[in-house]
Amino acid sequence: MSAIAAPGPVPDERRPRMRRTTRARLVRLALYALFVGVVVVVGLLADWQAIKSNYFDADVWRELFPEIITTAARHTVLYTVYSFVLAFALAIVLALMKLAPVAPYRWLATGYIEFFRGLPALVVIFGVGLTIPLAFSGWRPPGGNAGAGVLALTLVYGAYMAETIRAGILAVPKGQYEAARSLGMSSYRTMVSITLPQALKIVIPPLTNEFVALLKDTSLIQVLGFAAAERELTSFASDNIVAYANASPLMAVAVLYLIITLPLTRLVAWMERRGQRAR
Repeated sequence: MSAIAAPGPVPDERRPRMRRTTRARLVRLALYALFVGVVVVVGLLADWQAIKSNYFDADVWRELFPEIITTAARHTVLYTVYSFVLAFALAIVLALMKLAPVAPYRWLATGYIEFFRGLPALVVIFGVGLTIPLAFSGWRPPGGNAGAGVLALTLVYGAYMAETIRAGILAVPKGQYEAARSLGMSSYRTMVSITLPQALKIVIPPLTNEFVALLKDTSLIQVLGFAAAERELTSFASDNIVAYANASPLMAVAVLYLIITLPLTRLVAWMERRGQRAR
């Protein structure tokens, strides 16, 4: 007769267990303690005098004004706006081509979008600014290096924005299109008057995100070189870092980028929350 295994210890059901909320509270306290500990260690190890003299030199910061605003920041905003407007117009054309019933138009738009979305923006900037003049007998886009940079960013962001706009068009209920067609409106008029306005309203938050990304990517076009009167923020910082042998210009430019971009990102978050409440 086989032996019967003895039963294991019976868990004591009366033993108090830690509640889930208590465990979560302890985990949060541990994370806060870890954060405070890291901050304290960094604060003790950092050479604050060296940081102040190399990154926040008040004399250098004063020397940067007003040119950092009147020239660098102004050109950054201008290059961004020019690129965005041109890319937006290109994106609408590409989005409509990709939705067209004619196959060659779809193939052309798809090839363009995949090509420029697959390339780094810096490669396109080099291509437009440096290799196109070699291939086309010295021809350069209007506006010199600044114009070449704007054109390159237009080509890249036109591809990204085209997909965003196409998604917005597809998000418009088909009933809107069918109702307009039943009233005798042509396909072109339905798209322009009914579908496209609703699609653009849907894609305002992602397009605003694209604007912010484009504003930051204007820093890439400084590789083409600018005259002093055409410099944007990054080229302005680069030149002044060399001139002052100090990183304070870089920090001043970083602060300006944040002043410009943070309100825009907050605006996007507000629009997204508002859209979710409306839905």
